[in-house]
Amino acid sequence: MHLLRRRQEPGDRRRDRPCACRAPLGEGGRGVTATIADAYLAHHAQFRPVDASFMGLARHDDRLPDASVGAADAERAGIAKLYALIGATPTEAEGLGERLDRRLATAQLRVTGAGLDHLPRFANPAWYTGEAAFAIIGLLLPSGLPTPRFAVQARLAALPDFLSDARARLAGAAAPAAVTARARAEATATARFLRDGLPLHPDYDPSWQGFAAAAAFALDAFAATLDGVADRPAAAGRNYIETLMREAHGFDFGADEAVRRAEAAFDDLGMQLVELAAQIDPSRSWEEQVAALAEIGPGSPDAVLELVRALDARAMDDGAALVTPARDYALAYRWLAPQWREVAGALYFLPYRSPPAFAAGGGSTYWIAPSGDDKVAYLRANSTINVKLIHAVHHGSIGHHTQNARARAAQSTLARVAGTDCALGLAFLSSGTMVEGWACYVQDLLDETPLFYSRAERLFLLQQQRRNAASVLVDIRLHTGEWTPEEAGAFYRDRAGFAPGRVAGEITRNVMLPGTRLMYWLGTEQILDLRRRWTGETRGFHDTLIRYGHIPVAWAGEEMARAGLLA
Repeated sequence: MHLLRRRQEPGDRRRDRPCACRAPLGEGGRGVTATIADAYLAHHAQFRPVDASFMGLARHDDRLPDASVGAADAERAGIAKLYALIGATPTEAEGLGERLDRRLATAQLRVTGAGLDHLPRFANPAWYTGEAAFAIIGLLLPSGLPTPRFAVQARLAALPDFLSDARARLAGAAAPAAVTARARAEATATARFLRDGLPLHPDYDPSWQGFAAAAAFALDAFAATLDGVADRPAAAGRNYIETLMREAHGFDFGADEAVRRAEAAFDDLGMQLVELAAQIDPSRSWEEQVAALAEIGPGSPDAVLELVRALDARAMDDGAALVTPARDYALAYRWLAPQWREVAGALYFLPYRSPPAFAAGGGSTYWIAPSGDDKVAYLRANSTINVKLIHAVHHGSIGHHTQNARARAAQSTLARVAGTDCALGLAFLSSGTMVEGWACYVQDLLDETPLFYSRAERLFLLQQQRRNAASVLVDIRLHTGEWTPEEAGAFYRDRAGFAPGRVAGEITRNVMLPGTRLMYWLGTEQILDLRRRWTGETRGFHDTLIRYGHIPVAWAGEEMARAGLLA
């Protein structure tokens, strides 16, 4: 695939700054980790330049991924060179940072290799559409750096060739129908954004217009060709899901044990819901009491933004006794900007994204979607408990916001960037149990503070835990072939209590991203186990845990044990 050569544009700081993959490595005399971390990041950026932009790595903002026929072989050759480098790098003088960089790089190479062999991204139509969309959108989201105008133009210009390669790769291919449907929707939405949303961006450059029009045409053409992609079974296979569990997440147990634990928890949490509901109001079931929480919230759509800000501040204050909150890094809640409002719903467009670790600036933006025509549905979706859990705690305050801030100071360079939100999930799957396990864990952690949750809201917490346990069952049973997507959807709807309108999206995510839904509940459980074994005070446990950065919780436990911090 032909890509434009880079040109220098005066004043474009994102391209003019030194290579960010080296900037952090001179601290503390970490010569060994510089070798492995630098080499791995250079490899990652070569094949995933859109990831590199989200990480804040310099000199990749004008590039798209290589989707040509030789891309997989080139990546395998790069993997072999990195294995050789890691094997030749001495371990005798390794400290914590060096040790974790080695482990993260090795795990990522194993997971990437397994993916190329068993579930190649080149056969996933939604990989192409996600990369195409966020190659542009990622450069236009708020950051501490100016919009790199030339890089936006270069990627727009390269999109038709990228999508031509994609059509060639998918000719005669097969993909799960849900994934193909998502890709079609993403392509159509991104084309519409390039025509109608892009000109609304405050940094829009009229010189982009012709390139954007050609890219939009190419996206429409790509969407049309997806009718020829045949359906295939959703299961990625037991061997693949267990490889992800072992190599990415660091679990010392397999799929059957994970199912056993999650099934027992699902049943136990169901009984807890019944018992607590009977204590609160014997005349109403737990389902009725949880449903009633949707009616408690702001009085008008305009009040939603202030509710989010107020609950975030309260979570910061109440949680400060349990974990040191990241008050030194700003989090600005704002209404979703006009240019994003049409495209956000069709894409993996997160309201909060992890800031680029190597170019974080002084703060990040958290988008709150404004109301549409159905104000009643909007207020129900933004009830107090939903705002409290999803926005103020899980993503904001002491959740992702604080964990990401602490990760940026981790001794391991790769642990600073592993949890980066990219076009289709986290940059390194191995970050998942810490990133999502922590965010789910702190939802329940704040129940240890006085009056943060009402008794009825505790029912909501139990329901969320139960849904996360249910997702473990679907993640594994779907990919081992025990359940079809239809059977998994029926379980979500009929037994786990997911809203019917949410089920299709959940199943698509399960199919596309094996090993990602199981990390929420299993990560939370691992954190709880480490806390039980911790020998110090509570806030010290939490601060120590998240200072390791974006690594598997299991590895954090090993480092705590190595340091003599666990019983």
